[in-house]
Amino acid sequence: MAEIRQRQTATQRTASAAGGVPPAAAAPAPALANDDKNAKAAQQAKASEASTTLASNITLAVVSALGFITRVWMIHNPGEVVSPLSMSMSTPHATAPHSRFDEVHFGKFGSYYLRREYFFDVHPPLGKLLIALVGLIVGFDGHYLFENIGENYAENNVPYIALRLWCALCGAAIVPTVYLILREMGVSILGAAFGAMLIVVDNALITQSRLILLDSMLMFFCILAIYFWIKFYKQRHEAFSAKWWGWLAMTGVGLSLVLGVKMVGLFTVATIGIATIVDLWELLDVRRGLSLRQFVRHFSARALCLIFLPLVLYLVPFYIHFAILTKSGPGDAFMSLKFQEELIGNANTAGSVAVMFNANVTIKHFESKAFLHSHTHTYPLRYKDERVSSQGQQVNGYAHSDVNSLWTIEAPEVEHYPPAAEYKPTEQETERGVRYVRHGDLVRLHHFTTDSYLLTHDVASPLTPTNMEVTTVKGEAAVKRYNETLWRVEMTDGGDNEKLKSKKRRFRLVNLKHAVAVYSARKELLPDWGFKMQQTNGNKNLADKNNYWVVDKVQHERIVDGVEIGETQEPKEGGKLSFFQKFAELQGLMVHHNAMLTKPHPYSSSPGTWPFVINGISFWEKKDGLKQIYLLGNPVIWWMTIGLVGLYAGLWLVDRVCLRRGVDDFGENARRWWDRAIGFLFIGWLLHWLPFFLMGRMLFLHHYLPAFIFSVMLTAALVDFMGRVVLTRRAAATTATATSYTQWLGSARPSVLQYFVVLVLLAVCVGVFVWFSPLTYGTGFATVEDIRARRWIKTWNLQYS
Repeated sequence: MAEIRQRQTATQRTASAAGGVPPAAAAPAPALANDDKNAKAAQQAKASEASTTLASNITLAVVSALGFITRVWMIHNPGEVVSPLSMSMSTPHATAPHSRFDEVHFGKFGSYYLRREYFFDVHPPLGKLLIALVGLIVGFDGHYLFENIGENYAENNVPYIALRLWCALCGAAIVPTVYLILREMGVSILGAAFGAMLIVVDNALITQSRLILLDSMLMFFCILAIYFWIKFYKQRHEAFSAKWWGWLAMTGVGLSLVLGVKMVGLFTVATIGIATIVDLWELLDVRRGLSLRQFVRHFSARALCLIFLPLVLYLVPFYIHFAILTKSGPGDAFMSLKFQEELIGNANTAGSVAVMFNANVTIKHFESKAFLHSHTHTYPLRYKDERVSSQGQQVNGYAHSDVNSLWTIEAPEVEHYPPAAEYKPTEQETERGVRYVRHGDLVRLHHFTTDSYLLTHDVASPLTPTNMEVTTVKGEAAVKRYNETLWRVEMTDGGDNEKLKSKKRRFRLVNLKHAVAVYSARKELLPDWGFKMQQTNGNKNLADKNNYWVVDKVQHERIVDGVEIGETQEPKEGGKLSFFQKFAELQGLMVHHNAMLTKPHPYSSSPGTWPFVINGISFWEKKDGLKQIYLLGNPVIWWMTIGLVGLYAGLWLVDRVCLRRGVDDFGENARRWWDRAIGFLFIGWLLHWLPFFLMGRMLFLHHYLPAFIFSVMLTAALVDFMGRVVLTRRAAATTATATSYTQWLGSARPSVLQYFVVLVLLAVCVGVFVWFSPLTYGTGFATVEDIRARRWIKTWNLQYS
């Protein structure tokens, strides 16, 4: 020890003699060297980041260009109206709308906007408004209504390329958005490019993006909302900053956009909603150090931007919808009569008059438009199921108005029904010598030609044993059964003392004694003995929509040329419907009619078949040149993605079991990304697919496309993860060196093997895309054998195969 001290003293003296400083004072020299090293490392990191950014931007530009090219190439072909080949058409006046996924419908809706004629559709208006806006910009006036499948666009002067181009641009925009989402999640440039390229070369996405349809807008807005959410989530460490608020608000805007195109946008809302709940749950953890006041601020901000803001913006297209469509059109019949009153030129409400007692009227079923009708023919004694009828006079629904559809409205007589107190007429009624029928009044319906009264009784109706038979009685029987001939007039939108108006007021007739309503339905047609007319009966379910009727025509001495004497014009009652009343009515009808789309279709399919591309949809065909457009996913991509989605679910379960046994093959950082990034995409895929299993309406392959995009992003992220963790075996090393999560995300570089695997997969997918491209672009085939060669599965109903 003494020797050491002597050596230290000698060293200090030597240093002092040499004009130096003691070691303690000389310590900054190594520190300066470290600073130089750190600065150099930071400079290198900055240069590496700049290089990575440049490479990423170049990749983004390349995949975006390829996405654009694949969507717009041959967009002029075919130059005809495209629609699924076996699609049956009908007028919206007559029936509920069919499932709509073709140019016949969405092109037509754009034309109606430009003509300002009211129409009805089961989807919200945003997507159709955007199609109409494109038409307006390019000078289209809506003169063409896209009614005839296969009709030539050029011959009818329709700017169809511009309309298709807008949809194609939305489809092309999905490609860079998917790339950016994967990059924001920490996927490498190679992995993100792989995911984007799978979108580029998928035949189904291309087909659905090249026609005048809503789906490309739906998919783009869906993915855009997801991108905005991820950008917001990455700002979580800078809460309430300008960027934080900006991305949160943009997420709300994205949700309103996707919901404004189709109601299935609710699946995207649910995806982000679950992510928000998880985020708030983590913020509530006391270990995060947030006070309750701070947590309430976080909750309020999310409620404002993710609930209130989307709801407000969702209403805006509806406001524009009502503001534009002010003229009578093909959608009038779907709406309430009060709604129709405000449409210019509406024939259903023109010439409306107040209905008075002792007037002869025709009564029309609101849904089916059949007239309440009776004649001398009676119900058969026995039906085919051996049930017995009353053999009373038939009452049914007839498609045409004739003398047998004429009924006289009579007031109840106190002599036969004492509770009917003596009526006190209003001043106007006293002056005019009439009594008007009002909401809640009791009436008797006297059949004009057979001198009998409408009645229902406890006898089963012909086609519906649970409902009561409706018939008529006359003479002494009508007096003895007086209470059974009394009906209460109940208007749907009638207030106390409000007059019943012809054409404008829906009402139901509820029997006083049996409390059943007069019911009829379009599809319930009687056999030959009933002349194929609609069944009419007494319905115990008073809320049934088929219980409602309107007075069509009124005959009375005070009515001349369709106008009551003393009325220069129809008085305005109750004012106009407010925007929110119109919105509530339309939204309810959209949900109702969407659920009613149950009619079988040759190209419908079940959700369980979608990921495996069991069925497709034939959109268009032309025998000359064996041309056709057939919606079919790139089978290699679809089968690969569903396989890797299943692999992720399986590995997730295996990892949880291993953790329970104390085995950790991933490491903390790898697992965090595995759960949060890939797990989020897995939840998105589930929420955009599983709800369809609960729907009773008919469904088609294109309903799976948003879920398919999530499966593609999951595939790209999983391939990247396997290259980062499995192939390079970095998990253990990462955990051992305690690298931070952020550093771990940026530390991995794709290996040569990973590049090879990705390039091989892409080459196969591109090859399959080219193989099926004639079905995507409708370019045709040389021989029938060429078509058959592309029918890999028997359920692919390719034309001419």
